[in-house]
Amino acid sequence: MREAIAEGRLALATEDVPVGAVVVGPGGAVVGRGHNAREATADPTAHAEVLALRDAARALGRWRLDDCTLVVTLEPCAMCAGAIVLARIPRLVLGAWDPKAGATGSVHDLVRDRRLNHRVEVVGGVLEDECATLLTDFFGERREA
Repeated sequence: MREAIAEGRLALATEDVPVGAVVVGPGGAVVGRGHNAREATADPTAHAEVLALRDAARALGRWRLDDCTLVVTLEPCAMCAGAIVLARIPRLVLGAWDPKAGATGSVHDLVRDRRLNHRVEVVGGVLEDECATLLTDFFGERREA
């Protein structure tokens, strides 16, 4: 999770919401990285999770990431939850829950929907305070400005 937090901090340079993600491969090494880049790229799909999954798929030379773990600082949205399922990620580790738009257990639970062909183990609340503080500080600064 510390690697994902470091990725999230990189988003601050472009005034993107500081969410970071890493994909950990079967041997325990990070094989993919991403941080929010919607502002930087003018791409609405440039969420940390999607970018980390793309990076891991490129590094491993395959789209099936069925032996990897995705670690992300904020609970994924519906788009990212769909990408996680489609990439066949077996395990998701998240920091802060998202009570407004979370789609992996709080508001929705797309990754464990029995109607889908793949379900994901979710481990939540890892370094939750640190992940949440990164976000609350970011939005707090914007409210003050």
